[in-house]
Amino acid sequence: MRLRNAMTVFGLVATLAVAGNSAMAAPLSSAAASAETLKTFDSDYGVVTDSGFSLPAIPIQKVKPEFRRQIVKYDSDEKAGTIIVNTRERHLYYILGNGEAMRYGIGVGKQGFAWSGTAYVAWKQEWPNWHPPKEMAVRRPEIAKFVDDGMNPGLENPLGARAMYLYNDKGQDTLFRLHGTPEWASIGTAASSGCIRLINQDVIDLYSRVLPGRETKVVVIQ
Repeated sequence: MRLRNAMTVFGLVATLAVAGNSAMAAPLSSAAASAETLKTFDSDYGVVTDSGFSLPAIPIQKVKPEFRRQIVKYDSDEKAGTIIVNTRERHLYYILGNGEAMRYGIGVGKQGFAWSGTAYVAWKQEWPNWHPPKEMAVRRPEIAKFVDDGMNPGLENPLGARAMYLYNDKGQDTLFRLHGTPEWASIGTAASSGCIRLINQDVIDLYSRVLPGRETKVVVIQ
């Protein structure tokens, strides 16, 4: 992964493709299912023009209601601005405070690539380039050309419209990202190679709320 000004960072774990209409994996926990919805944003999934790219509308009625962006009641000891990723629920919570959170549906890592722990958002980027790690290229030779040259930003880029880069408390890149995806049907499944993916319209919203730095804590639980 590198910035547009050619800054290089370590590799990224993501995939180029997922099963377009695979079934939602793992049922929601009782806590997730009972969370009271305070506000929905179904009208926000239309065509979005962003930085010269035109994101297509999402057929939101084909996305299960629990995986659409919404404000829910959510009690947490974490302070406002914290991100909690519950991989079993397939939900990401952005803590708003006062017992509320913005909840997003997510896609998570396949078995064997899942990750959990505490990190922070070290930096973020709009319409990032994609540089898969060499380990991924060994498994998938067809993407080897992108290791050094990268895939340019665009509608087919696996990172989608935004990416947020997670580092551990020692300041080391975890190689895991919160990012967008063109594969909206993968939300709610275990489809990626480890990273947390959101619908592009959702990752744009989350990105606008997140301030990079150690104060932006990310808790990933399984």
